[in-house]
Amino acid sequence: MREGAAPYGLMPNAAMRIVNDRIAWVGSAAEHEARSGEERLDLGGRLVTPGLIDCHTHLVYAGNRANEWAMRLAGATYEEIATSGGGIVSTMDATRAADDGELLETSATRLRKLMAEGLTTVEIKSGYGLDLDTELRILRVARMLGRTPEIDVIATFLGAHAVPPEYSDNRAGYLRLLIEEMLPAVAAEGLADAVDAYCEGLAFTTAEVRAIFERARALGLPVRLHAEQFSDSGGAAMAAELGALSCDHLEYLSPEGIEAMAAAGTVAVLAPGAYYYLHETRKPPVEAIRAEGVPMAVSTDHNPGSSPMLSLLTAMNMACVLFGLTPEEALRGATVNAALALGLTDRGSIETGKLADLAVWNVQSPDELSYALGNNPCHRVYKNGIPREL
Repeated sequence: MREGAAPYGLMPNAAMRIVNDRIAWVGSAAEHEARSGEERLDLGGRLVTPGLIDCHTHLVYAGNRANEWAMRLAGATYEEIATSGGGIVSTMDATRAADDGELLETSATRLRKLMAEGLTTVEIKSGYGLDLDTELRILRVARMLGRTPEIDVIATFLGAHAVPPEYSDNRAGYLRLLIEEMLPAVAAEGLADAVDAYCEGLAFTTAEVRAIFERARALGLPVRLHAEQFSDSGGAAMAAELGALSCDHLEYLSPEGIEAMAAAGTVAVLAPGAYYYLHETRKPPVEAIRAEGVPMAVSTDHNPGSSPMLSLLTAMNMACVLFGLTPEEALRGATVNAALALGLTDRGSIETGKLADLAVWNVQSPDELSYALGNNPCHRVYKNGIPREL
C-alpha cells in the first residue's frame, strides 16, 4: 500500500522484521540477514497485507429491523419508515431498554465476525441512545470492546444521529442538550475519539451540524460527517471547511463539496452496503472524486437498518461492482485510506515504523480479496506483531 510503488505496492519474495509491535524492516527475502536469537517464521509464500480497517460502523445496539427491510421491499421508503416511528428511533427504543451486558455480548459477537476477515482496527459510533445516559453507555461498551490486544476500537460520538421523540417539538432543546451537556460529558470521560453527525433532511441541518462541530473542536475532538446520502445539503463542504477527517456516503456530493474535501484532505468514505440495502440508484460521483485526488475509503457501515452487513470483504466487492472502484482502490479503501479517515498515521501500510498489524491470505493475487463473495481466505492475523487466533 505504499504510494508511488508498483500496483498495490506489491513486493514479491519479501521479508519483514518485526520488533515489539512495529515493523522494523521490509525488503527482499534475499537481502534478509538472520540475527542471533531471532524467531523466523515462513509464511509459505502467502500474501501479506496491512490489517483491514473498517472505518464506519454502528456495532453497539439492541434489536434488529428486519421488519422494516420487508416494508421497504413492499415499497416503503427509508424516509417514510423513519417518519412513522421506525428507523433510528426504533433501534433507540430497543437500545435504551437493553442493559450493558446485553449490549456488550451482542456487539462482541458482531465484532468477532468482522475480525475473522483480517480486521485489526474498527470504528464504532454511538447514536442509538439519543439521551445522555444511553449515549454514554454505548460509548463505554465500545471502549470495553477495545480492551483486548486483538483489536483497536476507535469510538465516535454520534448523538446527532436523529432528534429523539421526546424532543420532536423542541429541536432547539435537543441541540442545547447535545452542545451544552452531552459533548462536554463525553469529552470529560474520554469516551470518544471523534464526533460525527447526520446532515440530512430527516436529521440535522448544515447550520445545526456546524454548531455541534464547532463545540466538538473547541473540546479537542475531531469531526466526521454523514453527508449527502439522500440530498445535497452542502454538509460535505461545511465539514471540510472545519477540517473533517471524513465525509461518508456522498451519493449526492456536489463538485463544490469534492473541491472542498480535496483542499482539506478530507477522506470520502463509501458505504456500498447502505446503497445496496436501500436499493438506491444514484451512485457517489466516484470518477470526480478520483479526478480531484480525494482519498476513498470503504466501510461496511454496519447498522441494523440500512446495512446489516458484517463483511468488509463484501463491502470491497460491492464498491467495485456497484461504484466502479478498482480492486486496488478497494483494498486501499480498507487499509491506508481507512486509517486516514480515522486520523491514524501509524497503520494501514506495510512500512518501517508502522504498527505490525498484518493479515495473511491464502490467495495468489490481491485482486482476489474483492473478487469472490462468501469466501474468507484469511489465513492468519497479527495485531501489534502478535498472532491472533481466528
